[in-house]
Amino acid sequence: MKKIFIPILLILISVKATAQESNRVITTGVPFLLIAADARSGGMGDIGVATSADAFAQQWNPAKYAFAISKQGVGITYTPYLSNLVNDIFLGNLTYYNRINERSAVAASFRYFSLGNIELRDTFEQEPLIQSPNEFTFDLSYALRLSDRFSMAVAGRYLRSDLKIQASNEDASAAGSFAVDVAGFYQSEEIGYGDFDGRWRAGFNISNVGPKIKYDDVGQENFLPTNLGVGGGFDFILDQYNKVGVNVEINKLLVPTPPDPDLNGDGDVTDEEQAQAIDDYQNISFFSGIFESFGDAPDGFSEELKEFTWALGGEYWYQDVFAFRTGYFNESDEKGSRKFLSLGAGFRYTAINIDISYLFSTSKVRSPLEGTLRFGLTFNFGDEYDEY
Repeated sequence: MKKIFIPILLILISVKATAQESNRVITTGVPFLLIAADARSGGMGDIGVATSADAFAQQWNPAKYAFAISKQGVGITYTPYLSNLVNDIFLGNLTYYNRINERSAVAASFRYFSLGNIELRDTFEQEPLIQSPNEFTFDLSYALRLSDRFSMAVAGRYLRSDLKIQASNEDASAAGSFAVDVAGFYQSEEIGYGDFDGRWRAGFNISNVGPKIKYDDVGQENFLPTNLGVGGGFDFILDQYNKVGVNVEINKLLVPTPPDPDLNGDGDVTDEEQAQAIDDYQNISFFSGIFESFGDAPDGFSEELKEFTWALGGEYWYQDVFAFRTGYFNESDEKGSRKFLSLGAGFRYTAINIDISYLFSTSKVRSPLEGTLRFGLTFNFGDEYDEY
């Protein structure tokens, strides 16, 4: 029997711990797409759909690029994962955007999730076979202002998930799929409110819409983490030195709820009922699943509401040089129990932005990002647009 040291199991353990609250926790393939890749959003409770534009809008809302201040920007992030247990699992992200003109912008990004090294061996003395499972995506987006204050964007995404362990099966291969995002963003003019000025923001993003992913011919198909994000925000522009932004965001996975296998309601689930429930779930197409996800919870509307997550976040800027951020994220105990408080900071020096964030779990289910510092670095260059 092979001896396997496999850090990826640590992730599976954390997923199992989350799922213990309910047998209807929604799970998907390539879940790393839902991890906040940048430190700015991470410092505000994983909020980004309606925050002001930055280099990392590709994940949250690519329509924001049409409102970017700098003509071009490059963003780099690094997020350790399960850092209290291992040191080689991480999420990295590289993004580039370019405002072609005053009304449109393009962007490209590469996101890479390394699940560490796995040692496979028959005995302790044997030279190990090293495997390095990983997942990545490559995105392209185009944003266009449909009016002076509203923009929309479409993004295309290729994703590849290589989690196969090629020890005894030399035919093992990576799984691939593609997805699209459709997003919109609104940003008002600066409005006077007596002692201060203000600006409203709102946005939405329907992300990761695409075919299910399958790792082999005999395995099950997995839905992509298709997600609906809706958010709003307001900037309190107190004076030329002080600005406070507050944001709220709601998200829902557009993925069908796992069915209740107790088909006849007698409380006794047979093997046939279990197999039938799995087969019915597998036969749902990704497109049909988007619409079914709004009304398929076995316990009705009350359970459907539990599949929404919400987050609140705030950001304070002083002289556009230093920022302090905080946020809170909440998910139902029966649908994953992700609850955490986050803190973050940002520093801006000429054309360079540095962001960091830290997360504190407030749930009995500990977050894999607990005790992790997330880092982000942005380089802005080119002319600036007078949006403010």
